Amino acid sequence: MRQLRCFVAIELEDDIREAIRRTQALLKVAQAGKYGRWVRPEGIHLTLKFLGDVPENRVELIADAIRKAATDLAPFPLFFGKLGCFPNLRAPRVTWVGVDDPSGDLRRLQRDVETNLSDLGYPPEKRAFHPHLTLARTRRVTRGEQAALGELVRRTHLDRLGEMEVAEVSLMRSELQPSGSVYTQLAAAPLGG
Repeated sequence: MRQLRCFVAIELEDDIREAIRRTQALLKVAQAGKYGRWVRPEGIHLTLKFLGDVPENRVELIADAIRKAATDLAPFPLFFGKLGCFPNLRAPRVTWVGVDDPSGDLRRLQRDVETNLSDLGYPPEKRAFHPHLTLARTRRVTRGEQAALGELVRRTHLDRLGEMEVAEVSLMRSELQPSGSVYTQLAAAPLGG
């Protein structure tokens, strides 16, 4: 049985991707592009659940579980802004843009996706859900370079990168290629059914 590398995500609108591109350019210039491996803006999603390798014959079952999670929610707004790092600014490994969910519906949607998929044998994530958009992953760098990157992120203030209304959730396929991952939407689950 063919295996597909899959995850559940909210796809971003083009204006959010463009704002991400501008933010990355700003950070690249400020740190001479030497600390991070930058994620292509067209490949950035708001991931709700990573599934890993999924047998192809289970895709529709998974899509149904995602549709069920999306049915009870109406479209809701998300706001993007504030830079941060995982695990922290002193030892950044991932640089990200935060997601503000004033309605709480994003967390509810993510929780319902987790619950429905756990019923299919995909255990819930042990870490707390921290919604973010990954901008870059840090290469092997010295402690001094890590500290410099963390300081750059701390000093770079974004009032608001943008906002969008979430209207659907996607089951995505990720195909690893030498030039980077290629993403394909396998199924869409509109909010509110």
